[in-house]
Amino acid sequence: MGMEVRIQVSDPDSEFRGFVVVNDFVDGRAMGGTRMTPQVDLQEVAGLAEAMTLKLALAGLPIGGAKAGIVCGLPSGPERDRQLTAFGQAVAPLLRNGVYLGCDQGISYRDRDYFFEAAHFDMQRDSPVDLPCSWSELWDKCHEITGFGVCEAVTAAAEQLGLDAVCRTVAIQGFGTVGRAVATGLRGRGFTVVAVADRHGTIADPGGLDVDALLRATDEYGTIDRGAISPGVTCADTADAWLDVAADVLVLAAGGDAITTDNVDRVRAAIVVEGGNLACTPPACDVLALRGVPVLPGIVVNCGGAAVTGLLLLGAAPVGASVEELVDWLFAQVGDRVRGNITELLDRAAVQTRPLYRIADDLARERLADRERKLIPA
Repeated sequence: MGMEVRIQVSDPDSEFRGFVVVNDFVDGRAMGGTRMTPQVDLQEVAGLAEAMTLKLALAGLPIGGAKAGIVCGLPSGPERDRQLTAFGQAVAPLLRNGVYLGCDQGISYRDRDYFFEAAHFDMQRDSPVDLPCSWSELWDKCHEITGFGVCEAVTAAAEQLGLDAVCRTVAIQGFGTVGRAVATGLRGRGFTVVAVADRHGTIADPGGLDVDALLRATDEYGTIDRGAISPGVTCADTADAWLDVAADVLVLAAGGDAITTDNVDRVRAAIVVEGGNLACTPPACDVLALRGVPVLPGIVVNCGGAAVTGLLLLGAAPVGASVEELVDWLFAQVGDRVRGNITELLDRAAVQTRPLYRIADDLARERLADRERKLIPA
């Protein structure tokens, strides 16, 4: 990896404060999501940017990793939009010169389009591929792509580990875009969703939740209206009640450090999945590995949105494809990449007996080194 660039941005008028970290450039390009939380700081953004570099390497995409953070916990409304406008204006030179900043925790596709407009950045105009539809329309059709990749990882891992017959229930921590896509995707593959958690607590039913009813009761930021859910379910308002639900698979699809050494002993699942970035701390992963519980790393499983963006930025999409053909191709690309990496990861784990995050990190750095060697003339 090359030289890292760290930028702090602010606007006194709107009280906006944020950060951008570019961990690496490849041919002048870098990309990553934008996180909007009250707690985000420069150190967190830097860690996420490095993880993005590794994620893109594993996905086979020659683009450097980046990440942005906006320090804000405001609800939807004019004041929050002022923050997005200030952010877009601040990062406009980056967006227009090879650094793509998209969605992450707290930032919806609508939010991304809002700060793109403030930056006068037109993704379709600046893309090397002639899309058959607008960028927004394409994302409307691909909004479940990251969750789809998580589902591919879960089913591939369960099959390879010989657990596909016994791992049939799932708990999902986080019910934003990724969490909702995981719920519908795994339900479609025969899993029973027994718990979901949002910022207000955990909703659970050991017999299975009505996923469609939950989706109807959820806003775009993943908050579930308790007054609109089915009767008979359990609602707990403690922050980590999802840990106490009996489920074969636990998908972490919210913020980082959801599982630490302080709560790892409460994990009851046979498989833990990092649907969000850096969701399980390395020491907690080590503890789970000793217990024989695999933690599928985020840099492998949640690459869907990054892969779609990267493929389009690189001009890799099929020329002349219709909207439906392009969407099908993108989903197939993500599925193939996730399944291939899960297979290689678990093959290595069978002989190395190390936590999966360490093996994934090594595999990503091997691919980065291979790419560097190919760039250096003989």
